[in-house]
Amino acid sequence: MHDFTPVASLIGGILIGLSASAMLLLQGKIAGISGIFAGVLRPAMGDTLWKAAFLTGLFSGGLLLRTFLPGAFDFGVARPFGVFAMAGLLVGFGTRLGNGCTSGHGVCGVSRFSARSIVATATFIATGALTVFIINHVLGASL
Repeated sequence: MHDFTPVASLIGGILIGLSASAMLLLQGKIAGISGIFAGVLRPAMGDTLWKAAFLTGLFSGGLLLRTFLPGAFDFGVARPFGVFAMAGLLVGFGTRLGNGCTSGHGVCGVSRFSARSIVATATFIATGALTVFIINHVLGASL
């Protein structure tokens, strides 16, 4: 672990927790990104503007980080574009299958002690760990 950053990780975790808490306390909404994104793709009357604003804020935050700290995106994973595209499709499929994503289940659901979210998050983590093991140790990182 060559980039062990406990202080930055703690600050990031606190900011994520505060953001999810503010969304729940101020809006009564769960900050589940897949549900918010799906709500923009299939708009409902009176429920689209805040979702579009939320996604715009997420995207803008990434653009700002890319502009002012481009090294933050240099994480050293070299894979062909097709592999990333397939990974994105599989994540989308898993999100639909699990009725939520890591932000909705992992951040918001686990913090509310939702049994369904705890099981879903454990499944996400186990599946991710197994996938990394298979790609790096069984396939020899050939993908």
